[in-house]
Amino acid sequence: MRENRPGISISAVGLKHWAATHRGVQLDLVAVLVGGLDVAMGFRTDTPTFWLSLSLSMLSVAALLLRRRAPFATTLLAIPGFMFGWAELAPMIALGTLAWRRGRHWKTIVAAIGVGAGRFVIWPLSQFMAESWRDHIEDSIYACFVVGMPIAIGLLITARREAAERIKELAASREREQRLQSIAVRADERAKIAREMHDVVSHQVSLIAIQAGALQMASREESSREIATVIRSLSSRTLDELRTLVGALRTATDGADEPDLGTVLDLVRESTAPVTVDMDLQGHRPPGPVASAAYRTVQESLTNVRKHAAGAPTTVRIVIERGALDVQVRNDPPGLGTEQVGWTGTNLPSGGHGLLGLRERATLIGGSFEAGRTERGGFLVHASFPLPPE
Repeated sequence: MRENRPGISISAVGLKHWAATHRGVQLDLVAVLVGGLDVAMGFRTDTPTFWLSLSLSMLSVAALLLRRRAPFATTLLAIPGFMFGWAELAPMIALGTLAWRRGRHWKTIVAAIGVGAGRFVIWPLSQFMAESWRDHIEDSIYACFVVGMPIAIGLLITARREAAERIKELAASREREQRLQSIAVRADERAKIAREMHDVVSHQVSLIAIQAGALQMASREESSREIATVIRSLSSRTLDELRTLVGALRTATDGADEPDLGTVLDLVRESTAPVTVDMDLQGHRPPGPVASAAYRTVQESLTNVRKHAAGAPTTVRIVIERGALDVQVRNDPPGLGTEQVGWTGTNLPSGGHGLLGLRERATLIGGSFEAGRTERGGFLVHASFPLPPE
């Protein structure tokens, strides 16, 4: 037995999608259906002007298909069917739509007068003139209800929409104020950290550098002077990095002025090692988080080269491949760069948090990160950040 459930499921999904994306068309069809039922309920065959009344009534109902695009014209087309035919709800629906789309506009006033006249005036005019003054008062009261109710509903819908938009604006304003407040709090915390680093850490490192300089001058042994030279050099470099870090903490703006790939050349100029840059963005401009992550990757990698492989030739490659921004920073073995200052070890001290921070940053935006030694004894940092579709 053939199973037809998949086909039925697809049709149901398609119908549901059409209903969700064409709500206005559905409302138009409902309006036409209600107007048609109203004409059918008031249908009379004993009217002398039967065909004229029927034609004008059908025109009033059909005009409701244009009520969202041309509400004023729809109301004008629906009034004759109300005055000379049996279409009573069609002009009311059109007038309510006009009040909703235009509000307190002159078109709404003109249409309201026309709809009220259609309820007050009775065709033929001889019958209208034959009615008593009580009948005219009763007709005028009904005309006020016929006009006032759709206008009130239309203005109520407009007021509700404006209130919803206002609530959204207030929510966005409140969110913006909370974000600015959190930025101010973080800026204050950064300023406190910067003061502590400047007043305490920088002072202690300066004392270390002074003591190392004194030891260098007073010691008679060559090995002791070399060690003092290394300590003094490390202290001076640490002070430079502390000044840079303190400046960054004091001027940070929580992403308002995030660095981009256009400033990578500034990093190259500041580097003491020979650096070759290969950048090909293919005319694209990566979004802020991706550009910032790539910049930080290059910055941290060049800092590590200066700390652990001073003077080593370095290559920075930033290209767009397969829908992702690919960043590679490769350096050769350090050579004699570390021996010139008397350091006998293989690496300078490191906190070990730089590469971990780069890996976390790449993971947050859905990228990948790898770092390790090369076969030639150098070091390679490779990060890939996905780009959003064009």
